[in-house]
Amino acid sequence: MKNIAVIGSGTMGNGIAHTFAQFGYQVNLIDVSDNALSKALATISKNLDRQVTKGTLSENEKEAALANITIFTDLETGVAEADLIVEAASENLELKLKIFKDLDHFARPDAILASNTSSISITRIASMTGRGDKVIGMHFMNPVPVMKLVEVIRGYATSDETTGKVMDFSLKLNKTPVEVNDYPGFIANRILMPMINEAIYSLYEGVAGVEEIDTVMKLGMAHPMGPLQLADFIGLDVCLAILRVLQEGFGNSKYAPCPLLVNMVAAGNKGVKSGEGFYNYAKDFKNPVIADKFA
Repeated sequence: MKNIAVIGSGTMGNGIAHTFAQFGYQVNLIDVSDNALSKALATISKNLDRQVTKGTLSENEKEAALANITIFTDLETGVAEADLIVEAASENLELKLKIFKDLDHFARPDAILASNTSSISITRIASMTGRGDKVIGMHFMNPVPVMKLVEVIRGYATSDETTGKVMDFSLKLNKTPVEVNDYPGFIANRILMPMINEAIYSLYEGVAGVEEIDTVMKLGMAHPMGPLQLADFIGLDVCLAILRVLQEGFGNSKYAPCPLLVNMVAAGNKGVKSGEGFYNYAKDFKNPVIADKFA
């Protein structure tokens, strides 16, 4: 697999494109918006500069990586020659189903179609295509260039051949692929999201404050980041969407999102992406302060 198409140029999409390009693959980065694509290229360039400053990448390697990325606003043109297509659009079921229905028409018959979904059923996504054996999940972690894990999710019809190719390909990206089966939340979010939800419930019920909850988990459990700040980084809207997928998928009330989380998302406080969640990131992104609501 030499030619890769990445659909979606947001945080995950540009990180995935960055990683592929850095390892020498030709990448078509696709989005409906020219402005979004311009922002994505600027972000990739900035992140590559950071690697150059740290000495993990040379200036020539940075320029080569950028030269490997071509941007498209037309899906059909962007995926026409791709060996592997990775969808990294918003975590929205209807959007993903439409994209995969289109991909089944536009992509080469032998192309592998992967989704970076963090919770949506690969089997459901594959049902929109006539090639369920070639549909798979590639759930990268954020930030993609740094995090080693790729959660490789087999749908009900995903073939051994497709799974083997994606596992091997992930190793070539210097990642650690872990194969899991297609059940709500897979492994990463089936375990992570209930923990985050419980942390939010602990705040909601007045058991402890934001800083206290995160400090307990950082110092007591050796987590690099507390669950409330991690939720901010993931995006509170994304956390809410995943919890609803878990609740619906298992039919179990233990996955019901905390009312505080629901209200925060409704109010537009989605974490880092909006500038405020449990913490306020407006003044200093690297050293946020507790949001006034919880101070």
